[in-house]
Amino acid sequence: MAAQGVDETWCLGDLVGYGAQPDECVALAMESCQLCLAGNHDLVVIDKLPITEFSAAAAAAAEWTREHIADESLEFLRGLEPLDTAHPVGLYHASPRDPVWEYVLSTWQAAECIDVMEARVGAVGHSHVALYFHENGSADVVGAQAPGGTELDISQGRWLINPGGVGQPRDGDPRAAWLLLDTGNWTAAWRRVEYPIDEAAHAIEAAGLPSVLGNRLYAGQ
Repeated sequence: MAAQGVDETWCLGDLVGYGAQPDECVALAMESCQLCLAGNHDLVVIDKLPITEFSAAAAAAAEWTREHIADESLEFLRGLEPLDTAHPVGLYHASPRDPVWEYVLSTWQAAECIDVMEARVGAVGHSHVALYFHENGSADVVGAQAPGGTELDISQGRWLINPGGVGQPRDGDPRAAWLLLDTGNWTAAWRRVEYPIDEAAHAIEAAGLPSVLGNRLYAGQ
């Protein structure tokens, strides 16, 4: 990302949760991101969500994170919110109508979210799937997954886009996903980059976290 000469780096939340390096992830966000949102996994670690709402593996990871995360990391997470509407792009961890929990994975969901979104273009995370939805003045919303290399002109109509997951993508491509967004020309380019999955998986195993959290990284699931 730095090699692309970006003006700002935005993170849509879930800095911690499934992995065994929470402090390193928070430190990277603090150093690299001009804007960072809180995700549901961040919120449960700082006791703003009940852990009973999480799956068994996610709950185990949250409990482990609560026990091991540094106070400095917790302080940073406590200062985050799950949405930001102060930019030309509406930014939400999950969705415009439910910034914490809703997974936007269908065109009907996207249509309802676009209806309540003030900005013409919105970006969401949460699902770990790189995708886009587009409404261009008709009653229908179209959408599709966005594999690495996808580049779109988003200058017309209304859009809801998801850059995909950095640490745990779930679209079958294990590489870290990110989005290069040009708000001058209004273009969106989905990118993928290799990262040391072995290191992340071995750290999860060494921490005694559920093995599925490490194994799934290799499959992008």
